[in-house]
Amino acid sequence: MSALLVRQPGLFTTVQDLGRFGAQALGMPVAGAIDPLALRLANALAGNKENEGALEIGFMGPTLEVQADSARIAFVGAVQATIQNGDDAPEKPLATSRSHTLKRGQIVKIGFVSGAAYAYCAVAGGFELPRFMDSLSTYTRAGLGGYNGRKLEAGDVLPVRQAASPKRDLTCAQALPYGDGAIKIVKGPQADYFTDGAFETLLASEYVVTKETDRMGMRLDGPVLAHSKGADIVSDGIATGCIQVPGAGTPIVLLADHQTIGGYPKIATVASADLPRLGQMMPGQRLRFAAIDVAQAETLRRQQEETFKRLLSALAPARPPGGIDVEALGSANLIDGMVDALGRT
Repeated sequence: MSALLVRQPGLFTTVQDLGRFGAQALGMPVAGAIDPLALRLANALAGNKENEGALEIGFMGPTLEVQADSARIAFVGAVQATIQNGDDAPEKPLATSRSHTLKRGQIVKIGFVSGAAYAYCAVAGGFELPRFMDSLSTYTRAGLGGYNGRKLEAGDVLPVRQAASPKRDLTCAQALPYGDGAIKIVKGPQADYFTDGAFETLLASEYVVTKETDRMGMRLDGPVLAHSKGADIVSDGIATGCIQVPGAGTPIVLLADHQTIGGYPKIATVASADLPRLGQMMPGQRLRFAAIDVAQAETLRRQQEETFKRLLSALAPARPPGGIDVEALGSANLIDGMVDALGRT
């Protein structure tokens, strides 16, 4: 079997694709990548379809051993990665935003994610794992999907579909289109459950990402948002990015693993174009909100997608360290013809 052996699992590494859609009416959360832009880019660099399952690396990455003839692996995110040709060999750095074709026995160490919460690692062909409700996304709270429904552990063997990967390493020179400035929000379905000044307080204030943040939701610390009709509603449906406000008055932004229904009023919803950027924020980071309407949110998402598609079309062949691919050079026919300098036949 061709596989990646997990020598060290990292802090919170799971298999994720773009999510488990169409089942929320059955009580099944969507799950999927916190940052779908980064996951899609990692898959493109590995030569996969955009919804292939890949590794989502939370805060600190795993150590993986290649147990295939060759495996093309792509990294996306602010993460330090190195490669070793065996345990006693020196470590060499591996660049991110590109793919690398590795050989059997090589060891990849993925270190801390710096300045962001998540990075992504895709392998050419994807993982040969059973799909649950047509998705490989891991939902750890219920033990479903991904690799045995949980984060990776030391000794796990991740089967890959390709025993050998053609060497077609790609690189991306452009930054992902996250946007900048304040996080854009649309007024929520229960905005009338708050006092007249609550929404203005949300827009005028600075909030801090707390340590009580995970794949389900991001709790923020800042000025309290006062309710006018109490903090309870008849439970209704929840979309990713909804900002719930429990009785304490501090907002919680619901992320990929959010529950399907909830009983707290929702003052606003984060525009989908800003969800990847928000999801990558670390505890201690500060943010502000800015209000837009639904039409503006849709325009932002379309523009983001157009920019992302241009980024994918600009992916280029990656050169190895030093700039010359010696293996490719040796396999090429470098002689196209000969000329006799003396003019003899």
